[in-house]
Amino acid sequence: MPLTVHEVSPENILSEVAARLPMGYRFVTMTCTDLGTAHDLLYHFDRDFHLETLRMTLPRGQKPPSISVIYSAALLVENEIQDLFGIRFSGLVLDYQGRLLLSEGAPAAPQNKTISAAPAAPKAPAGEGEGTA
Repeated sequence: MPLTVHEVSPENILSEVAARLPMGYRFVTMTCTDLGTAHDLLYHFDRDFHLETLRMTLPRGQKPPSISVIYSAALLVENEIQDLFGIRFSGLVLDYQGRLLLSEGAPAAPQNKTISAAPAAPKAPAGEGEGTA
């Protein structure tokens, strides 16, 4: 499967994504990588077994626009990235507010290199540690 990668920015991501819709590209998924001072957001599209990736390097703390207004399926992976990396998307059509994958009390942004939130202490299964004769 051939692969093409295009560099994009927060300013042009929506126009780049919108241009692919009438050409018959389907949204496959997104991936995120913590680079330390920034994140790489990779948007993957497919048409006729040709994979096209849009790569955006996002400085830490910047809020990218959501592509869920164009490809509604993106709302799931954008919420997942919010949960795991702490990146907030503007204009997300359905925002789970960091609770799609993580429950209350879970470590914040557990996939981020720079956030070192300690995980909650594991609970002992019922009956363990109790004095039984």
